[in-house]
Amino acid sequence: MANRKRAEVRSAVHRRIRRKVRGSTERPRLAVYRSLNHIYAQVIDDEKSQTLASASTTEKGLRGSSGGNVAAAKRVGQAIAERALSAGIDRVVFDRGGYLYHGRVRALTDAARAGGLNKDETLAREAEAAEKAAAAEKASADEASAQAASAAKEKSAKARKAKSKGESAGGAKPEAAEAGSEVKEEAKEAKED
Repeated sequence: MANRKRAEVRSAVHRRIRRKVRGSTERPRLAVYRSLNHIYAQVIDDEKSQTLASASTTEKGLRGSSGGNVAAAKRVGQAIAERALSAGIDRVVFDRGGYLYHGRVRALTDAARAGGLNKDETLAREAEAAEKAAAAEKASADEASAQAASAAKEKSAKARKAKSKGESAGGAKPEAAEAGSEVKEEAKEAKED
């Protein structure tokens, strides 16, 4: 296997992917092919063996200065999304063609999503990201209140130690009371946030 060429490995990976990914009439397959200088995208109905929409950097309108970069892939992704939506297709199955989901392939699919394909997936991802952010914010607030409580415990422990050593008890009590009130205030602020 170590002596296999990169193209052979990619085609083997693509065959494995194609065993699982099938385009249907309701949800066709968005196939991506990239070469060194260009990137191509097709929306394919595998049940009818028919290409419904296509876009590539070989077209005059999408060419730009170079067809082999991320900016060109974004242009192709926007174009394929517009053409698919005009053909009445709003949901597709992405076929990365054996390439890593990185760089130009990722830029094309992200641009296609931004252009209107698979809106439900995009909304679900945004909701999931917002949920994670809220959970992280709550965890940081809980952590801050726990730190404040541990600091108050340390202050009261120091005050008890000072009292047991025979130092002035009058100085230790107000300090402990202040620490307790600070903890209560910080806990209320954390709950309000």
